[in-house]
Amino acid sequence: MLEKPDIPDETIIACLVFEYGLNVVQIAFLPLGADRNTAVYRAVTDDAIPYFVKLRLGDFEETSVALAKHLSDQGIAQVMAPLATGTGQLWASLDAFKLILYPFVEGRSGYKAGLSDRHWSEFGTTLKAIHTAPVPPALIGRIRRETYSPQWRETTKAFLEREEGDASDDSVSTRLAAFFKSRRDEILDLVRRAEQLAQSLRAQSREFIVCHSDIHAGNVLIGANDTFFIVDWDNPVLAPKERDLMFVGGGLMGPGRTPQEEESLFYQAYGETQVDPVALAYYRYERIVQDIAEYCEQISSTSEGADRERSFLHLGSIFRPGGVLETAYCSDMTTSST
Repeated sequence: MLEKPDIPDETIIACLVFEYGLNVVQIAFLPLGADRNTAVYRAVTDDAIPYFVKLRLGDFEETSVALAKHLSDQGIAQVMAPLATGTGQLWASLDAFKLILYPFVEGRSGYKAGLSDRHWSEFGTTLKAIHTAPVPPALIGRIRRETYSPQWRETTKAFLEREEGDASDDSVSTRLAAFFKSRRDEILDLVRRAEQLAQSLRAQSREFIVCHSDIHAGNVLIGANDTFFIVDWDNPVLAPKERDLMFVGGGLMGPGRTPQEEESLFYQAYGETQVDPVALAYYRYERIVQDIAEYCEQISSTSEGADRERSFLHLGSIFRPGGVLETAYCSDMTTSST
């Protein structure tokens, strides 16, 4: 969220005092992240200890904090656990928000810092540890399961139809309508490919494991002394491992390396594994479809100029030469069979 939400700083501080027993003397909104339902802050206590405060609006998956805590407790230091309230709960309620508290790590995202060879190695070993960590059945039973849902494909098609008839005088909406008109055939082909591959995957039985589901470079944090963390566990899912592996070589881990170089560095550390080309292609296409739908929802549902303009720019970047769509097409090994 780029625009500060309409909640007084004093209200957040009071929650931190009551729920966590922290004597907060300073709090600052951080205009970070693409999620319009998440706002983040840096809070500092009277003994100069900084904390990372996350406010989550709308649907809140309790498993997102429980799973991160469990993986951290399993010794996976690259997963940052949320801090508990005075009653032992991993979040607090604050008006329409859920508040989650973390230690504050001074650092930069993978997009800004860039991933070195060592980071790629640590990424591989960390993700392997996550994918093979034992998880109690009670927690497994609360994690959402992959269904290859058509939700985002249907939403994207609905926006495509809506924008074709949009006569809005709003600048961003007008540009969005023109954009959809120029990209209509590409978007429909993308949706068609994703749907064909989803049908193929539904017809097969495959192993589901715990996946982060959103490990792009923006959710990799490089801290002081080159420490490496995987953050933002908002949407864990039980799915084929390709749900996470699609990010490696998929054009979502920042510039500087070819897809082949990313894969080489990553799999040296992750270890030998058989990657299903159907699942990999599906998740790359479906991720793009979801991004299109979410950017359009952000443009249509908010009046905040900065968030709307950024969403439109991100939407356009999908289709640029060398972008994620071109990368997905180039890496698709299923074309001859679909």
